[in-house]
Amino acid sequence: MMTDAVVKGYHFLLADMRSGSGDDDRRPWKVGESRTERGAIVPCESGYHAAPTVYDAIMYAPGPVLCMVELSGTVTPHGDPMDKWAASTRKLVNAVNVERQLREFACDCAEHALPLFERAYPSDARPRTAIETARRFARGEATREELDAARAAASAAARAAAWAAARDAAWAAARAAARAAARDAARDAARAAEVKWQRERADSLFLPLLRKAVAS
Repeated sequence: MMTDAVVKGYHFLLADMRSGSGDDDRRPWKVGESRTERGAIVPCESGYHAAPTVYDAIMYAPGPVLCMVELSGTVTPHGDPMDKWAASTRKLVNAVNVERQLREFACDCAEHALPLFERAYPSDARPRTAIETARRFARGEATREELDAARAAASAAARAAAWAAARDAAWAAARAAARAAARDAARDAARAAEVKWQRERADSLFLPLLRKAVAS
């Protein structure tokens, strides 16, 4: 817990500039505004929240408005590793609606992992088609019906892949423990590398939008 410190972070609001769940004051926020919680500050329960990175903030986003904020007063961290703070006071420094970019970010993440699926199922184009349709929807070039149909097809492909993976895992369970440990270590390393890539991609995609909004 910190007191009398100013911490800069990121937060998301709904499209109408109101907070999501966990904020009793449901008035729309305005840039430059500060609000203070007088009671106990408990992460996920009370206080005003923000995350240290855009990527962490996305994990808690209730809506498409990305905010740069300052936390002050009592500031309490959450998580290990830490992924957000709760504070007694939050000031909204800047805000920008990034709905289109959030959709593009989701497509980027899916596309980055797509080779894993396509190596195992080279003839199944449903996930790639879903990503392409989602990109067109983000640009206003596809209908909601097209997006829903592509998403349903991709989900069916993912379920089929999951069943195959389960069968493979059951067979692999009979192998030596050393090989299983090596496989787990490789999987953990791959997961860490993917999260690192996603964090860097989020920074490159969203931070320039906040800086541009500040400049304007």
